[in-house]
Amino acid sequence: MPSGKITTLQEGEDLILGCLVLGTGGGGRAERGLRLIQSALEEGLTLSWVDAEDIPDDAMTVQPYGMGSVAPIPQATEDEIRHAGLVQTHPLDSMVEAVKELGLYLGQPIGCIVPSEPGASNLPEPLVVGARLGIPVVDGDYAGRCIPEEMQTTPFLNGKAGYPFASVDRWGDVVICRQTQNAHMLERIGKMLAVAAYGNTSMAATPLIGEKMKKILVRGTVSKALAIGQAIRQAREAGDDPVDAAVRASAGWRLFDGVVMEKWWEDRDGYMFGTVVLNGDGKYAGHSLKVWFKNENHVSWLDGNPYVCSPDLVTFLYPDGTGPSSAQISEGDHVSAIGIKGVEAFRTPFGLDKAAGPHYFGFDIDYWPIEEIIQEYRIK
Repeated sequence: MPSGKITTLQEGEDLILGCLVLGTGGGGRAERGLRLIQSALEEGLTLSWVDAEDIPDDAMTVQPYGMGSVAPIPQATEDEIRHAGLVQTHPLDSMVEAVKELGLYLGQPIGCIVPSEPGASNLPEPLVVGARLGIPVVDGDYAGRCIPEEMQTTPFLNGKAGYPFASVDRWGDVVICRQTQNAHMLERIGKMLAVAAYGNTSMAATPLIGEKMKKILVRGTVSKALAIGQAIRQAREAGDDPVDAAVRASAGWRLFDGVVMEKWWEDRDGYMFGTVVLNGDGKYAGHSLKVWFKNENHVSWLDGNPYVCSPDLVTFLYPDGTGPSSAQISEGDHVSAIGIKGVEAFRTPFGLDKAAGPHYFGFDIDYWPIEEIIQEYRIK
């Protein structure tokens, strides 16, 4: 029996709203996620998920996800695609094909789909894949938030290989990678496949039996995303503050309100890098918040001092509670920044230095847990 399901477009919109909170600027485009959900519902599919304990210990589980940058595709790239004569053969089903290809390579049926992250399209995608293939989707993921790399996942923390993996892009190109030396090479190879595909590719990776999957799963994140989105919608309907509703539903903190005064970004090595600077208003007037992102937000500074950093979450929200992506947020936008405690497993010395902390991302900043740093520096 499913522990949760999406049967209406309203529920789908709620799910995506919640994913935009947990997405921290990444996780795929919301319009794509909604289109996937709408198409699936129109086909009569039920998008459902089950508790981890409902997955047999001997079932083969795989993690399907998109690989590539969240940056807009430049016109020069679009021109090159046309010049190459490429025709999309799998614009929406490339992830389904990736799961099929990995199953064929493994020589055994896939018994469970594990979402990679709670992103606005990166969560709907595995739900649709599971519905199309008749494979249960587990209520959880391997990150607890949206992340740019394989290294910010619990399989990496626990020494679980992401290979073999299958890659299928929208042009129908299929690649099987039997082995990589480590997670860094898996990430690099995947990104190069995405770059070769002019932006993105769909992958199916991390084949684990159910028993091993359950030990490293960040549980309940699908249900959590839906609950956050429902809280935001209900606040809108009641005339309450959707941002405050998102904070309560995520057990987070409101960090800042202000206007985007500066945004810088570049598309490099298959990632979108950049910074966003807010000038505060209301009780935050006279203060500034700077946030650095690599696809997702990871490092912040309040008035020039290090503030909330990964693995904890920093998410921008518009006044209506919608979270803009790193590509969407623009100068002149009025946004709020909220913070949410990250997954505890990434707060270990290994998790911080080798996976998800500010040192890992190249900053000479010591990580300070969000629940502690806001007591010291939060603007009240």
